[in-house]
Amino acid sequence: MSAETFDHATAAGTARPVPGWRAALHRAAPALGLFAAARLTGMLVMALWAWHTGRSPRALLAMSWDSDWYLGIAAYGYGTTLYWPDGVVQSDLAFFPLYPALVRAVATVLPVAGGTAGLLVSWAAAGAAAWGVFLIGERLHGRGVATALVLLWGLLPHSIVLSMAYTEPLLTAFAAWSLYAVLTRRWLWAGALAALAGAARPNGIAVAAAVGAAAAVEAYRLFRGGRRTDWRLWAGAAVAPAGWAGYVLWVGVRKGDPLGGYFAVQAGWTSRFDFGVGTFGFVRRVVTRPMDLGFTGALLITAAGVVLFALFVLERPPLPLVVYTAVLVVIAVGGSGFFESKPRFLLPAFPLLLPVACALRRARPEAAAVVVAALAGLSYGYGTYLLALAPMAL
Repeated sequence: MSAETFDHATAAGTARPVPGWRAALHRAAPALGLFAAARLTGMLVMALWAWHTGRSPRALLAMSWDSDWYLGIAAYGYGTTLYWPDGVVQSDLAFFPLYPALVRAVATVLPVAGGTAGLLVSWAAAGAAAWGVFLIGERLHGRGVATALVLLWGLLPHSIVLSMAYTEPLLTAFAAWSLYAVLTRRWLWAGALAALAGAARPNGIAVAAAVGAAAAVEAYRLFRGGRRTDWRLWAGAAVAPAGWAGYVLWVGVRKGDPLGGYFAVQAGWTSRFDFGVGTFGFVRRVVTRPMDLGFTGALLITAAGVVLFALFVLERPPLPLVVYTAVLVVIAVGGSGFFESKPRFLLPAFPLLLPVACALRRARPEAAAVVVAALAGLSYGYGTYLLALAPMAL
């Protein structure tokens, strides 16, 4: 049966139904254990350096850079705007509402401060995301590749973000499960999860685009076959962009410009889509003058993401994964603003790692172990640098 598997009762000798989610979790357990070990080790390395320099690891994880904005929204709601001497205007309306709402809910239910609540939300979301990533990898290439995929995602150079009070784990969780729902034709779930992804981050619109594209192709296939389209397909596609569009319109109405208000807020952060003009200018500066390691690292990671996308497409993966990943890459590369944040914007693009996971699975165990060890060293060292040493924002 598709909805459940069975194990055998040792005492009665009868079959007991085991829910499908429990069987899926059992299959994913080794991958989730490796992911947890990778991220805990990364946090430990960072914590040791923080203690060495007299700083609090919890403060670094919970209250660095954008985390302060999210915690402020969770505690006091929207309404904070900073005006800088260089003309930059930073409004908290740039930050989508789902994450601070969850932080506020956790802080209300549990006796913890906002920073701890933020970490709890992020860590739970990272675990849920890893499970969803595993299920997608398993469906496409089997358990071995799925396990490698989850481990690689947890060992990215900038994967320290998955352990911080940031929104990338939350977006990836909703995205992975929405895409899995699309692959398994659960259209209502796909649309609802896509709507939540859109309420988590601006680039969450990538999930709605994937659901919409998959629904359109499925509807055309049914039409060509002379079959009636299931209403759930259209409902899922219609609901998918609701979270993103709802917040953008709300900000627009609040700013007196329903269609342009949110984008004006983003422009105040020097963030706009300029078809890569800003990215090209930054690349030119990096290659012509000395730059901080973080900027050079951001350029290398972003360039690697573009190369991996080309390799990913050559494997002819399912359309929803292509659309989702393409939108994330286009937003990251084609947008201006804080270039040092582009690797973080690509963190939810886990399908980029599928070609690497397949290659790692085919490699000899000794070679695979060397690659994983090298990635772990890079991830822990670079992650510690980004959070505890680098002068630029994540």
